Amino acid sequence: MATAEKTCSTARSNVAPENGPRGGWDNATPVISRGSPKIQSRHFEKLAIVYVRQSSPQQVLHHRESRARQYALKDYAQVLGWPSERVIVIDEDQGQSGTLAENRTGFQRLIAEVTMDHVGIVLGLELNRLSRSSKDWHQLFELCGVFGTLLADQEGVYDANDGNDRLILGLKGIMSEMELQTMRNRLEYGRLNKAQRGELFYSVPLGYVLLPNGKVEFDPDQQARSVVHLLFEKFEELRSVRGVFYWLVAQGIKVPYRVQRGPRKGELEWRCPSLSTLNQVFHHPIYAGAYAYGRRPPSSQRSQASGKPRSRRLLLSEEWQVLIRDLLPAYITWERYLQNGEQIRQNHNRPDTRGAPRNGRALLCGLLFCGECGWRMQVTYRTADKPHYDCQHHQSEAKAAADSACSGLSGNVLDELVSQQVLRVLEQGSLELSLRAQADVRRERERLDRQAQQNLKRARYDAELAERRYRAVDPDNRLVAATLERQWEQALRGERELQEQYDRAGQQTRPELTPEEEARILALASDIPALWHSPETTNADRQAIIRCLVERVVVHVERHSEHVEVVVHWAGGYQNRLELVRPVRWYDQLRDVDHLKKRVAELHALGRTAAQTAAILNAEGFAAINPTKKFTGDMVRDLRLKLGLRREQGDASLLEPDEWWVRDLAQNLKMPWQTLREWAIRGWAHGRQTPGQKLWLLWADQEEITRLRKLRDSTSHGILGYSSELTTPKLRPERP
Repeated sequence: MATAEKTCSTARSNVAPENGPRGGWDNATPVISRGSPKIQSRHFEKLAIVYVRQSSPQQVLHHRESRARQYALKDYAQVLGWPSERVIVIDEDQGQSGTLAENRTGFQRLIAEVTMDHVGIVLGLELNRLSRSSKDWHQLFELCGVFGTLLADQEGVYDANDGNDRLILGLKGIMSEMELQTMRNRLEYGRLNKAQRGELFYSVPLGYVLLPNGKVEFDPDQQARSVVHLLFEKFEELRSVRGVFYWLVAQGIKVPYRVQRGPRKGELEWRCPSLSTLNQVFHHPIYAGAYAYGRRPPSSQRSQASGKPRSRRLLLSEEWQVLIRDLLPAYITWERYLQNGEQIRQNHNRPDTRGAPRNGRALLCGLLFCGECGWRMQVTYRTADKPHYDCQHHQSEAKAAADSACSGLSGNVLDELVSQQVLRVLEQGSLELSLRAQADVRRERERLDRQAQQNLKRARYDAELAERRYRAVDPDNRLVAATLERQWEQALRGERELQEQYDRAGQQTRPELTPEEEARILALASDIPALWHSPETTNADRQAIIRCLVERVVVHVERHSEHVEVVVHWAGGYQNRLELVRPVRWYDQLRDVDHLKKRVAELHALGRTAAQTAAILNAEGFAAINPTKKFTGDMVRDLRLKLGLRREQGDASLLEPDEWWVRDLAQNLKMPWQTLREWAIRGWAHGRQTPGQKLWLLWADQEEITRLRKLRDSTSHGILGYSSELTTPKLRPERP
């Protein structure tokens, strides 16, 4: 202890009081007491760390006096007795806020050094430089208490193990956090007050400009405004943001963008469209003339991995902090904006929405509802061309019992029924459809032609501007003239390329329809079924057409019946009740299954064969489990087996010429029947299975029986050792 006091007194005597340390530390009031008894010899054996931080890059650049005072703490650590090589300055967190510790590598390094018991004292100009979060601050001074590290600011030296100092440190941490909250509130209420007047703008989306006086106006560029109008027109037609995006890419149309920062701030650029940009356009209420503030919830949560703010979803319009309608210039009406938002929400693939049209085989996805529970039915695919509509209400409600589940039905049968109704409606308005199609094609071509002409005018202006710049420079100044000449040549080349593209497009597709094109459109509109079933018409197109006419389809599916009641709700409010026969999986699901079983038993008792029974059932109008198919002999045999009327084993009607039951042929060959069945599976003998019990029937004439006997008598060391001549059966005659 005496050695430490001597070292401190020696260090203090070597510094002239009138000079003071660099940065004006001695001129600050109040000053740390240099003779603090809290500094002991064990503290000098460790490091002294000076923590330097300013909250923003602007403070780092302009608040230089504060920065100088913080760096002067290194000199003061030497005054206290630490040699210069034992003083470390941590300034990695310059320009970082003290709100959180995740992004501050310097603060994390400080914590690590304290935890490893390397630090004797931590110096900061103010304790709020270390942290403005109570959690981080208490963690720091608790660690300092555990490892005996001192803390010092411009008002004194503190020992975290001292009761009074702990009270002061805790209050300082609370005051620091409260000071930050006060500043935040002051700024936030100021922003909110300006937003309530509709005057707070950080930036504006494409199609608008923010004037120096804070007002918002339409973009002065006519082409920029026309592109924004085009986006909303195409969305009304295609009803999908992704569809508009693909159309813009296919047509080569770019979107206008005003540079937000940098030396080219305010200049207009034309960029390729992106889904994020289009989503911003269709979600932003400014296009409906409304001012909105607080469209996303305020959140200070940050990702633990990156430290960046977490993504925040858009709030509903009822939850916005400020909404002032009809304040700004508008491209669309407020009602149109709400319709677009609802359409985008319906395009999401969720159980409570329709979803966007897709190229799947099912045509009623998103439109079909269960008549038993009222839930929207979902589409599943047994195979690529066999959709099936299922009601999953029992799964969402945890109804595990099979009897509580609603029944589904095959998609192809229902889609065909609804498609016929839609085609019938379309055929009635074929003339009106043809005229509207001509108008749509004409308007589409006029749009593209207008965009191409505007691009050509812009390229011509750029070329003329480059020429004026070149002619305005002194020709002898070749350093500048050469650059301007090259820019002029590039502008001329771009204008020529656009002119060539425009000429080629004009030859291939003219804005006005020719008589031949009008006649073709009229012919296609008059033959709606051919257009509907055309390979060029995608399933997404068919779904979009159905959605224009049909609001919803409700089906009442009975578990023990193949008959389904279908109610089509048309867009105009009219309802159409239909009935269809669906395929079922079991005969017990048929409505007249008891009558069917009784009739099959009667015919079996009369000695009718399976083929004769099938013909009689078809003639009497009995329905099979698949209404698109008629009864066959195999179906009757399968039904007889299910009724227990007769087994397939020994049924001679199943045998074709030269066919054997596998056991009978094995007995003839005097070999195990299991081996013979294995040969049939391997393809060494012609065989097939019965439709009901899946019993094996083998075909073998006298020549084949001779080959099989030779194969039986041959010996081999494994399957590959048999002769290919013996394992290859002769060609079987075609089955009748």
